[in-house]
Amino acid sequence: MADVLCSEQFGSGAARGCRAAPDGSLQWETWGRSWWGFSGAFTAKPGGRDGGGGVAPGTATPPLSRLLAVFLPQGFPDSVSPDYLPYQLWDSVQVSLADWGRERHAFASSLSGSLATHAVLLGIGVGDAKASVSAATATWLVKDSTGMLGRIVFAWWMGSKMDCNAKQWRLFADILNDIAMFLEIMAPILPFCFTITVCISNLAKCLVGVAGGATRAALTMHQARRNNMADVSAKDGSQETLVNLAGLLVSLLMLPLVSDSPSLSLGCFFFLTALHIYANYRAVRALVIETLNEQRLWLVLRHFLQRGEVLGPTSANQMEPLWTGFWSSVSLSLGVPLHCVMSSVSELQRLVEGHREPYLLRWDQSRNQVQVVLSQMAGPEAILKAATHGLVLGALRGDGPLPGELEELRNRVRAGPEKESWVVVRETHQVLDKLFPKFLKGLQDAGWSTEKHQLEVDEWRATWLLSPEKKVL
Repeated sequence: MADVLCSEQFGSGAARGCRAAPDGSLQWETWGRSWWGFSGAFTAKPGGRDGGGGVAPGTATPPLSRLLAVFLPQGFPDSVSPDYLPYQLWDSVQVSLADWGRERHAFASSLSGSLATHAVLLGIGVGDAKASVSAATATWLVKDSTGMLGRIVFAWWMGSKMDCNAKQWRLFADILNDIAMFLEIMAPILPFCFTITVCISNLAKCLVGVAGGATRAALTMHQARRNNMADVSAKDGSQETLVNLAGLLVSLLMLPLVSDSPSLSLGCFFFLTALHIYANYRAVRALVIETLNEQRLWLVLRHFLQRGEVLGPTSANQMEPLWTGFWSSVSLSLGVPLHCVMSSVSELQRLVEGHREPYLLRWDQSRNQVQVVLSQMAGPEAILKAATHGLVLGALRGDGPLPGELEELRNRVRAGPEKESWVVVRETHQVLDKLFPKFLKGLQDAGWSTEKHQLEVDEWRATWLLSPEKKVL
C-alpha cells in the first residue's frame, strides 16, 4: 500500500490520509468516526471542492450530521465550553425567557404560555359581546406601562449584579416567569382585581425580560471559546425557534381540549410548571463557570483554609447554592468611597500601616461587614486578594478549622474588644502575604481563570499619600 502523502482533519475529529493513486491523482481515505459516531460531521459546506473543505469523493455526509451542523456552532464541540451540550439540552426543555420583540419560549412554556394568553384575552373581554372596547384598551395600556416602568427601574437597580450571579438570576427569572403566567391564568377568576393582577403579571414578565436577556448574554460569553459569541447566540436562537415551533404545534392540539375545563387547564399548567422548574434547575446546575464570583470564591477559600486544597471549577460549581444563600455570611463591599471608611487622619494612618497593597480595608466586627477601598492601581489580581482578605476576616467569626496563625487570630477576636479590629486587619495582611501566593497558584493549577473575575466591584477609586511604596498586582 502506498505511503500516506498528507492528511487532514476537521476540528478535533478523526483525520483521514491521502495516498497517490496509480493514475497520479490523490486518493483520500473515507472519514473516520467522529462525534456521536457520525462520519464527517459538520464538514460538508456548500461550494466546497472535493478534498478541500468538503467531503471526499464517494463519501456521503449523513443527513443527521448536516442537520446538527445547522443547529450547533461551527467547530463544535471545541469552539464552546464543555458544559454547552448538557446546558442546551435542558434549556430546550424549559422556558426560554420572554422578551418584547423576541419570543423565546421553549417546549414546556409554549404550552403553559398559550394557556396564560388565552386566560388574559378572556379577561379583557375577547368573545364577550358586552365588553367595552375602551375599558379593554385602558386595561391593556395600564398593564403595558407598568411593565415598561418596572423594566427601567429593575435594569438600573440590579443590572450590575447579574454578571456576578448569572446562574442564580437566571433561575430567579424563570421562576418569576411561572408566577407571572399563573397570575394571568387566575386573573379572569378574580374580576374585582383583574387590572391589578394583570399589571403585576406584566411587571413580572418585564423583569423576566431584563434578567433573561442579561444572563443569556453572560452565559453566551462563558460558552463561546473562539470569539464566536455571535455564532453561539445565533445557533441558540435556531434551537429555541425549532423547539418553540414544536411547542406551538402541540398547543394547537391541546387548547381545544382544556379551554372549556378550568380544572384541567390548571392541572396542565401546574404539571408543565413543575417540569419547567426542574429543567431550569438541571440546566443551570450543568453550568461550570471558571471565573470566581463571591460565592464560588468563598467555597474555594473555605475548603482551602480547612483542608489545604483548592477545589476545581466543577466541584465548586456543583456546591454553589442556587436557591438561597447567594452570598457568604460576611458582608463584603468592594470599591467603596474613601470617605465612608474614615473620618480622621489617625484612622487613615491605622488603615495604611503595616501593608503595601493597593487597597485599604475596614472591618466592622459587630456587623461582620468588610469595606474595601481600591487604589487606582488595583488590577484584577489585587481585587481578588482584597476579596480573599475580606472573606478571611469573615471566617474568623465563623466555625471550622483554620490554619495555625488564623486560629490564633480567631481566639483573639473572640476574646478581645471590638476596638482592636484594625489590629486584626493589620495582622491578617501579614498572614495573607504568605497564604495568598499559594492560594493563587492553587487556583490557577485547578483551572480557575484569575485574569478576570465576576466579583461585584463599585467604581470608586482612591489614592492615599500616607502609604509607603505600593505593590501593584
